[in-house]
Amino acid sequence: MKPVKYIIISALLLLALTSKSQDKPLWNNKQCAVVLTYDDAINVDLDNVLPALDSLNLKGTFYLIGSSPVVVNRMTEWRKAAAHGHELGNHSLYHPCDGSLPGRGFVTAETDLSKYSLDRAVKEIKATNTLLKAIDDKTARTFAFPCGDLKIGDKYFYDYLKNDFAGARGVAPGLQTLKQVNLDNIDSFMINGQSADYLINLVKQAMQSHTLLVFLFHGVGGGHNLNVSLDAHSKLLHYLKQHQKDIWVAPMVDVATYIKAGQQK
Repeated sequence: MKPVKYIIISALLLLALTSKSQDKPLWNNKQCAVVLTYDDAINVDLDNVLPALDSLNLKGTFYLIGSSPVVVNRMTEWRKAAAHGHELGNHSLYHPCDGSLPGRGFVTAETDLSKYSLDRAVKEIKATNTLLKAIDDKTARTFAFPCGDLKIGDKYFYDYLKNDFAGARGVAPGLQTLKQVNLDNIDSFMINGQSADYLINLVKQAMQSHTLLVFLFHGVGGGHNLNVSLDAHSKLLHYLKQHQKDIWVAPMVDVATYIKAGQQK
């Protein structure tokens, strides 16, 4: 029979290990979660990104602007992307941004969020959901804040849309544990010209810290003034594929649903 002190030590070690594992929850039985998001419904999404993702069987989220001609003119291709497991997310109908903020000279009078009524903003986002459902026949999806703007006046307009989405992606950078994620404004890293090493190092940090990493891309190999090279993007995707036993790569809607369930436990 073991002395009492050894039994106590063993119990304390077991408790410490259990506590440690609870502090670092695994993501769908993997070390971290990575979400690849692509904004604005541009041609390179279909020409460059989707072939690259599909070649490695990786799934991403494409945040579509409902009024974009690339949505209207290439609807069959978007429908096919959704059928292959990619998420068609909601990026609003006209991509309104707050033109009253510094550095917003690109905002037109028609798309100035500061001139919107709350009712108009909510209706346009709901209308975009109707359009997206007509394309992919899905009801669950996520939202991405245009320009990361959260308010109309002093009101958070997403407060009136929570029942319509699994979550909403913001633009503030950060790696977060499951408990830390705010599903009303999920952190993401906006990518513009960074190297493959930078992208892969972010993934390594997420694996080490057992956190969620969301990439925010616009142009991939061109097509937008915010851009990442085809080479850097390809190297990131191949790294994710090579380490898929440790990394959960999934669309935002799947990850947000998983987070909500985990936070409710």
